Amino acid sequence: YVTLYAIALGIVVIYALVRHAKYGIFDQKIAHWSANPFYKDHTSYGALLAFYIPPIVALAFNKLMEPRKRALYIGMTVLLFAGIIFSYSRAAWLSLIGAFGIWCCYKLRIKLSVIVAGIAILGIGFMTFGDTLMRDMKSNDQDSSTTDIAKHVQSISNVSTDASNLERINRWNCALRMFDERPLFGWGPGTYMFYYAPFQVAQERTIISTNEGDLGNAHSEYLGPLAEEGILGPITLIAVMIATIITGFRAIRRTDNKMLATIGLSVIIGLFTYYFHGVLNDFLDTDKASVPFWGFTALLVAMDVYYSGRKTDEEPAPAKEN
Repeated sequence: YVTLYAIALGIVVIYALVRHAKYGIFDQKIAHWSANPFYKDHTSYGALLAFYIPPIVALAFNKLMEPRKRALYIGMTVLLFAGIIFSYSRAAWLSLIGAFGIWCCYKLRIKLSVIVAGIAILGIGFMTFGDTLMRDMKSNDQDSSTTDIAKHVQSISNVSTDASNLERINRWNCALRMFDERPLFGWGPGTYMFYYAPFQVAQERTIISTNEGDLGNAHSEYLGPLAEEGILGPITLIAVMIATIITGFRAIRRTDNKMLATIGLSVIIGLFTYYFHGVLNDFLDTDKASVPFWGFTALLVAMDVYYSGRKTDEEPAPAKEN
């Protein structure tokens, strides 16, 4: 399941890189449409690359894998990393870094209580020094670069002149205002793009703002449901994520099948890339993102159900004939 999607994704990466190469430079502007018609823009393309890198890396460096298969996965790893670098998707880069942090926490066996305490400390620090942080971010006037990756990374925190960042803030504020008007049941699933325009304020609009509802959604997997479904929208989504994480870690602890445990952990890390990416973008309304998101979730549930009440490295028994 993982390999077939990754192979298809690798073909798209080759297609996108070839289109890039035709122009002699690997330019951010080209990255916006290089994966068309397979992915509508570079952000969804980058999100799915980040999604599949953890399981492919896990298979590439799994010593239990046959040498020829490992060589295939190592090649796919190199290809996917090339794709994500030249996707120029800053959200994808950040999500991959965040997921790597989760992997480090797991490998270092850092207790959940310590992680929660760390998140709480960061939250308190943000509330305490938030004004100072925002002033520093506003002093960053480095716009996203078309060819310089270092400058493109630096532009991530630019909330003073970068149109992409400012438009996200505009959409987020619209979602919050929509929620404020209809906090219980929201405006209806999938309706954000049709109702947010009147909730824009003049000083938050950017050069890419629109009233037509034709340039995307709330750019947040959490604020979008908040506006569309009320308070229960993000709560139910987060509850599904938490249940999936608990189920996944329980499943990989139950089995001593090292190959399956490795795949299970990499699938969890892959899901975390999307959990983080969902802060900045919203793609679950597309088949290309929903297939791996719910497929990976189902994979972890299937592992947990099969190993419920037992610990074995045996394969499932074949079905009996009637």
